[in-house]
Amino acid sequence: MPEPVDGNSLAGPLSELFSADLTTATARCLGCGDVSELARATVYPDPTGYVVRCGQCDDVLMVIVEEPNSICLELRGMSWLKVPR
Repeated sequence: MPEPVDGNSLAGPLSELFSADLTTATARCLGCGDVSELARATVYPDPTGYVVRCGQCDDVLMVIVEEPNSICLELRGMSWLKVPR
């Protein structure tokens, strides 16, 4: 398993889906209720995408899977995501 990196590594893949910089977006973890910027999350890069974990409790916040013709985004570990304008 690769070493984890911080949430700033999500700027590239998420910019393909959203016009705003989502590393500055705040999310609420379903596991522990922590509210923090995605840049503070722990990210495990993988050849097929990324697993994003809460920086406080290590629960999975989101999974990003990059396929040749699409990007799949699962947000199962967030109760909400607030994107700045």
